[in-house]
Amino acid sequence: MSANDRALIVYETMFGNTERIARAIRPTHAFSMSRLSTRQDAWKQGDVVMPIEVGIREWLGALKPASGSHELRVTTFDTRIAKVRRLPGSAARSAAKLLRRRGYRMLSTSGSFFVDETTGPIHDAEIERAERWGQELGRLLTGSTQVV
Repeated sequence: MSANDRALIVYETMFGNTERIARAIRPTHAFSMSRLSTRQDAWKQGDVVMPIEVGIREWLGALKPASGSHELRVTTFDTRIAKVRRLPGSAARSAAKLLRRRGYRMLSTSGSFFVDETTGPIHDAEIERAERWGQELGRLLTGSTQVV
């Protein structure tokens, strides 16, 4: 990436798994985006690593619409429980839909990474997959064929 290229990774993590994915992606919920009540329920389970008052839904709701003069390309990802991966609904797809409505252009399709249970763990293979996805995002962002 050039000195002018920047990537902002915004994530919400209740148990730390999504944060691990976010850190792996950086260029080198139930079934959708959480609500306050979802975060409060997660907090009751213990080991929550985020403030419960504001989540990704609220952050995106406060996000200003995309400016026509500055093209910002975005993508979204989530963590999901592996044993129910076939159930409908995805926080990543919901966030992408909201971002598109606000005029943001998607860099790639949304990604999902899998944990064993609600609180994790997330396996090293998923971290490695996230790292590869992050490298691909870097190539898409810069138009480079080189691994960043």
